[in-house]
Amino acid sequence: MLTIPAVALGQLRRRPAAFAGLAAAQLLALATVTLFGSLLAADLTAPAGTPRAATGPGVTIIAVGFGEIAVLVAFFVVVNALGFALRQQHRELALLRAAAATPRQIRRLVRGEVLATTLLVAPPGWALGHLAAERFLTALQRRDMAAPALTVPGSPLPALAALAAALLVGLAASAVGARRITRPAPAAALTVSSAEPGRTGVARLFAGVAVLAGGGLLLRLAATRPAAQLDKAGQAALLGTLVLLVALALLGPLAARLLVAGLGAPLRTAAPRTGWLADANLRGHAHRLAAAVVPVALLTGLSGTMTIMTTTAERAAERATAHAAELANGPAASSVTSASDVWLRQAELAMLVCFAAVATVNTLVALTVDRRREFALLRLAGATRRRLLAVLGVEAVLTAVVGVLLGAGVAAAASAAFSAAVIGTAVPAIPAAACGWIAAGALVLTLPGILLPALWATTGPAASLVAGGGRD
Repeated sequence: MLTIPAVALGQLRRRPAAFAGLAAAQLLALATVTLFGSLLAADLTAPAGTPRAATGPGVTIIAVGFGEIAVLVAFFVVVNALGFALRQQHRELALLRAAAATPRQIRRLVRGEVLATTLLVAPPGWALGHLAAERFLTALQRRDMAAPALTVPGSPLPALAALAAALLVGLAASAVGARRITRPAPAAALTVSSAEPGRTGVARLFAGVAVLAGGGLLLRLAATRPAAQLDKAGQAALLGTLVLLVALALLGPLAARLLVAGLGAPLRTAAPRTGWLADANLRGHAHRLAAAVVPVALLTGLSGTMTIMTTTAERAAERATAHAAELANGPAASSVTSASDVWLRQAELAMLVCFAAVATVNTLVALTVDRRREFALLRLAGATRRRLLAVLGVEAVLTAVVGVLLGAGVAAAASAAFSAAVIGTAVPAIPAAACGWIAAGALVLTLPGILLPALWATTGPAASLVAGGGRD
């Protein structure tokens, strides 16, 4: 008789592609926590009497501040990746339930898959995190933000802490992801996998509104910080951004449906056949559209917020320099502080973009591959492969536009709160070119993320794909 660990390993061997997104997310989580855990260990194990850094908040504060944001984003990305991994094997898990497997056994199976995936990527994650810690500490020392005597210790504690954090995030994600299989009755679970969810439930709407209110409170906290507390205002604004993105994930189907309804009319006019099909597909599957646009919004919302906050901080530093010109060493101090803040925010932005890019690509690929049977049915109904790819191209553009608009709304709210704190006005300094590159980056990720897997999903005989349920 097969044990739960054996079944979990068997699923990983049978469907490695389904767990690729989860493995990438856990690899990033392990590397990031190892990175900042190693920095924290370097500061805590420094010899007595080691002088503090000349500028900046200090290595410990940087490590803790970056680490907490990384864990929050990692949880979001891992939950997203695990959800799609479970969706790919939903029928098999539902059959196990129909064959008398208990909900507890299904949850243990999912936890086993998460555990196996995490342990598999742990060694490269540790190595990547340790190397990144050495490079990051060197960069801090070069900017006088860390004492020259600090070195990254060879202790295994940061790696073990990273493994514990990754497992905690993964197991929490497994509890969320397994509910769709264990909650319905065994017979009903077999029909859930292919069904599009109905209207957004009242509980989800209330939860979304509550989280939205929480994000608003965080942004209010950021806006009321004194100008001297730029770092605290920035952290509150960034946390507010993450909370608003969670609210967007909860309210996504409603928000996406409203935006597509507004964008669909001109699209149908510009491309009557292809545009009409793309618009009908997106509006008819609002939950699928929301699942696609939320990672794009995460990418653009975080990137836009960090970029605008950095530019606004630079403007605040310029104003402080102008007002402090008569004070001794005033301009130099403001210039150094501004350069340090800008570099730290750029480093934080790079970390968050990596997580958001993994979430975006994994979501788009998983959603497109999951439509293989739908594509086969359309081909049997007379649609050519070229027409299908044209419709999917239009869908990809619409998905990117909706995600960018939602992310831009979140970034506008967060950066306005930060701007109110540091320069006294809710109108921040917006770098138009950088924001344009962010939107272009979202489009560059979205188009291949949909079209490349669509090329694979539309290959093979359509009749056999329909008969086999569209699955390998």
